[in-house]
Amino acid sequence: MVLVQILIATVLVGLISFIGLVFFGIKANIRKITFYLISLASGTMLGAAFLHLIPESLEKNSSHPMLMVACGVFLFFILEKFLIWRHCHHHQRPEDHSRPVAASMILVGDAVHNFIDGIIIAGSFLAGPGVGISITIAIILHEIPQELGDFGVLIHGGLTVRKALMLNALSASAAVVGGVLTYLSAEMAVPLQTFILPLAAGGFLYIALADLIPQLHEHVDLKPTLAQIILLGMGFCIILLLKHH
Repeated sequence: MVLVQILIATVLVGLISFIGLVFFGIKANIRKITFYLISLASGTMLGAAFLHLIPESLEKNSSHPMLMVACGVFLFFILEKFLIWRHCHHHQRPEDHSRPVAASMILVGDAVHNFIDGIIIAGSFLAGPGVGISITIAIILHEIPQELGDFGVLIHGGLTVRKALMLNALSASAAVVGGVLTYLSAEMAVPLQTFILPLAAGGFLYIALADLIPQLHEHVDLKPTLAQIILLGMGFCIILLLKHH
């Protein structure tokens, strides 16, 4: 049953790779939509870290859980630095690389990113269905604005819409691979949850605080600021409600 839950969750995350097709041709609205989604995703990732991942890590008596959370922050910093893992904002500076090279780096980086997402999803479902659902929602809300940006860079890099979708879907399938491998490792009595949950908590904190929220500071007017606060709070409350159901 847990394997089925992991498969469903990772496939859902993989399907987000097709989100670019939905918004293809309405570029004028994508930036505004992404702005709102980043606010919502920030709240859900903070909620998932503070309300699910960290408490579960402490409950499972993992060795030095808060140290592992700090290691998670450091690990995700390294991943972003050396794997060109640029959440949502890598498409804003295409002039830094030639178009084909930029597109290739995005596909490789996304494959690694999705593989890690699969590991985190599997670890969370092994901890319990409630944790798994919350983490999956947080990851999906984070993936939508990222995939919109990725799709735009791939098209800008000279790929056709069909080829961009195929390659994006291929990199997204890494989430399923990561999820299944983590489940099989757990079946072989490898205590991965002890490490996955606190490391994931650190990763979620890093993504929300170092990557997503700084992007929100681009808008300083009152109306968008209020929208940010409301959506960030809504994202946190979604995870809070899931924790009590």
